Amino acid sequence: MADAPALETMPLRTSQDVVRARQRVRDAAVAMGFSLVEQTKLVTAASELARNTLDYGRGGDMTLDRLESQGGPGIRLVFTDEGPGIPDVELALRDGYTTGRGLGMGLGGARRLVGEMTIDSTPGSGTRITVTKWKRG
Repeated sequence: MADAPALETMPLRTSQDVVRARQRVRDAAVAMGFSLVEQTKLVTAASELARNTLDYGRGGDMTLDRLESQGGPGIRLVFTDEGPGIPDVELALRDGYTTGRGLGMGLGGARRLVGEMTIDSTPGSGTRITVTKWKRG
């Protein structure tokens, strides 16, 4: 998949968009040689964050960026929305905390599945979540 762009942006407006985003993340991880376990972790985190973007952020976008470093390849995903924002990010990361009908494992679980995660959110102005997963040797 050498001809794939390094940076892709996908809309997250419908449940079908979430499915397409998951598939693009899987395709990129496979093409970059991530192990099955790494693929599964990354796709699971992407699925959770894409679903949150749709359900809580009222839709937004996912950007997929293929990275290269001296340590090897990586994938960075950025989820952005212009929804209500997250008033207390630390509270939202706690297992069991939810403002919806879920189990409250989403953000904290996604953070555990990837190597790096940052959340920038301002109530009333939306949220930007960035996750990066590096391929292990």
